[in-house]
Amino acid sequence: MFEAYAALGANLGDRERSLREAVRRLAATEGIEVRRCSALYETDPVGYTEQPAFLNMAAALGTNLCPLELLRVMLGIEREMGRVRDIRFGPRTIDLDLLLYEGIELDTEELALPHPRMGERAFVLVPLRDVWADGPEAFPWNGLLTEPVLKEAGIKIWAPWGGVPKER
Repeated sequence: MFEAYAALGANLGDRERSLREAVRRLAATEGIEVRRCSALYETDPVGYTEQPAFLNMAAALGTNLCPLELLRVMLGIEREMGRVRDIRFGPRTIDLDLLLYEGIELDTEELALPHPRMGERAFVLVPLRDVWADGPEAFPWNGLLTEPVLKEAGIKIWAPWGGVPKER
């Protein structure tokens, strides 16, 4: 299996329940194993700021799906859970982004790997560091997570994860 990393976010409805349901759906998909989940973090919206705060998290995935297949599964979960794309960076019931996939670099119309804006987003990097395979001290983007950056990003711990869902 290949190692991939996903970012998950929600700011409409029961945000925590939506994140847990998205992880459950990922884990229930043939060819995807949810290996590690970060804590949940409440974060201020970026870009379009006239919207509720987000809950964000990251998940480390094992998969035998190719990157495009994995992306399409994630987009399908978004659709099934009622994701509507009206406003760029706008409110959403669920958002799943494929960040990294086993060191692969890809730049197509459908998918760019690594995710092109993840290094600019503390709300992505902080949870990603939680699930990094080599541990937080080996996280390649630690230098971007300075105290002023974290303070400006308005990231607050919301809840520990509490484990990976076991049902299939």
